[in-house]
Amino acid sequence: MFKGIKDKFKYKSGVKFLKQELAKDPPIIERSRGITSVGCIVDLDSFDDANQFYGFVEDYNLRPNAVKIIGYKSYYDKNSPYSTPVFSDKDLGWGGAIENSYALEFLSREYDLLVNYYTSDNLLLQLMSVKTRARFRVGFKDVDLMYNDLIMDSPLKDFKTFKSELKKYLGVLNEIE
Repeated sequence: MFKGIKDKFKYKSGVKFLKQELAKDPPIIERSRGITSVGCIVDLDSFDDANQFYGFVEDYNLRPNAVKIIGYKSYYDKNSPYSTPVFSDKDLGWGGAIENSYALEFLSREYDLLVNYYTSDNLLLQLMSVKTRARFRVGFKDVDLMYNDLIMDSPLKDFKTFKSELKKYLGVLNEIE
């Protein structure tokens, strides 16, 4: 019984933290133009093949380890092997903290491009997006516009279209050649 009440309070404190972060100006990342590192936050409940994001290495002529992916699952079994590092709802801590070693490792880096590959209005995904230090953010129109600099209007399942449109717009913005 107490666990449910505790989780509700954690959720409320996470929502409060998220609102405070969105009210602030985004931090300025002092990096030059061009894409050298990509972070991807992927909703694995809606899109299962996160390994497709490693194609960005070839598309943007990046180093092999320049793409970092973290996946979200509403529930995951710690004993099941996942090819992508995963975090879930049970990793929500007090005050919007995310208590997951994979998530903390992902958040410790700085990215030129952050891909928010989710369309659901989910607190954990939004917290990860807000806490990630990135110079340029890309996401979908179904999510609040505050989280992204570039909004894509393509189906979540159609990764090929997303990837080609992203490359086109990054070219227009002189981020890639």
